[in-house]
Amino acid sequence: MAKKVTTLFIRDDTINLLVVEGKRVKQWASLPLEPELVNQGLIVDEDQVAGKIKELFKLEKVSTSNVITGLSGLNSLYRLLSLPDLPEAVIAEAILREARRVIPVPLDEVYLAYQILPAPKGERRVFLTAFPRNVADTLIRTLQQAGIELYIMDLAPLALCRTLDEPRSIIINARLDYLDIIVMADRLPQLIRRLAMPTEAESLAEQIPTISEELDRTVTFYNSSHQEEPIDSTMPVFVCGDLAEIPDSWQSLVGRLNYSVSPLPSPLEFLEGFNPNEFMVNIGLALKELSLEKWGANSSLVNFNALPEVYQAKPMRVSNIAVPIGITVGIILLACLGFLIYNSMGNNNLLRSELTDIQNGINQTRGEIATLQEQIGQIEAGIEPVETITNILNTTLTSLEEGREVVDENLSAIVNLSPGNIDLTNINHEGDTVTVNGISPKESFIFNYARDLRSCERHFTVIISSITAHNEEGGFDFVFLLKHGG
Repeated sequence: MAKKVTTLFIRDDTINLLVVEGKRVKQWASLPLEPELVNQGLIVDEDQVAGKIKELFKLEKVSTSNVITGLSGLNSLYRLLSLPDLPEAVIAEAILREARRVIPVPLDEVYLAYQILPAPKGERRVFLTAFPRNVADTLIRTLQQAGIELYIMDLAPLALCRTLDEPRSIIINARLDYLDIIVMADRLPQLIRRLAMPTEAESLAEQIPTISEELDRTVTFYNSSHQEEPIDSTMPVFVCGDLAEIPDSWQSLVGRLNYSVSPLPSPLEFLEGFNPNEFMVNIGLALKELSLEKWGANSSLVNFNALPEVYQAKPMRVSNIAVPIGITVGIILLACLGFLIYNSMGNNNLLRSELTDIQNGINQTRGEIATLQEQIGQIEAGIEPVETITNILNTTLTSLEEGREVVDENLSAIVNLSPGNIDLTNINHEGDTVTVNGISPKESFIFNYARDLRSCERHFTVIISSITAHNEEGGFDFVFLLKHGG
């Protein structure tokens, strides 16, 4: 019998419920939410939203057990980490240390979740995400109040990545109040941006220039750090959300980049009347429990449970069982011994027999204790090499941090200071020198950009290597050589 999966996703204006059985959508329903009950993914009124969830599950006669839910992903951070091939005993600490370096907010304000990915020999690749504690806590409390048995959670952008059968692509999920832009390469979300959209717009069509600008900015930033395999016009773009409903705007969205644009397809079968575009996050959540490899899919390799450990069901430890059993057995033995002593005057032979059994048990226990002590000694002997490796790795990680920070901060300054009238075509960071190539319609824009780079907090030394005019097309190519002086 095909596995049945129930998913729940709460948007600012709607609660979406989807039940999938096998590869087929079995049941779906939506319940609208009044304004301000949920704001930018944060549940503001937990009581009312919990009541709505109860109402939806009751109306649809859907079980509240083993529900998969999605978190909005707003104000969340995603990083692909590359670490040395560390021993299992220290990998968690190494990831936490790296998270402190790359996550620009205090870790006590976020939950962390990660997945170790396939990697070349001698390397550890890790996909790390950090998402706000307050948003996750309010969602989980609301679901608990609604009687929902939650056991898996995911972030909406990661769920969207899972729906796509393409190893390389761009996903744009746009609604009136938020925008997701995701760059997929090698079946991994290499770059995820989730932005709140301006609230004064009355329709998504008014937001197209903003979305197009953010798409250009995303491509430029991605290509600056992936020069060996940059985004070009051969990479397909898939759209979903409200954007999928206005195909006339797609060409103006991609502009001169001339990408092919199409709606994000559903990998599931469904009945007439079902609009997969409205439930695309739910579909991605359901795919967490389905065997995509059996279908030959090229979907995202990232698939972990983002439900914070504090909310996960705790497996009972063996020691929690063994200690009470040991105490109980001890009490029973003492009671038996007392009973035998009480009756010893009339049954000495039986007492001696029982005492012999007890003595044999004690000797056996002593043997087991000796074995355990030997094992403890072996473990303690193994701790010292691990500590030595840890110290070496800590030194290595510290030396890597300085170089990475300089590169990251330099690239961020170069991209962020670039005005709208300049297109950066290439950024190459080698040693302490950065080569910047770009195009500008006027020479004055180039000189202004050079001046901004010199005066920024990175204290660049800027050498204008060349400025070349286009005779036919107009405009100027330029090359800067930057040296970091701070």
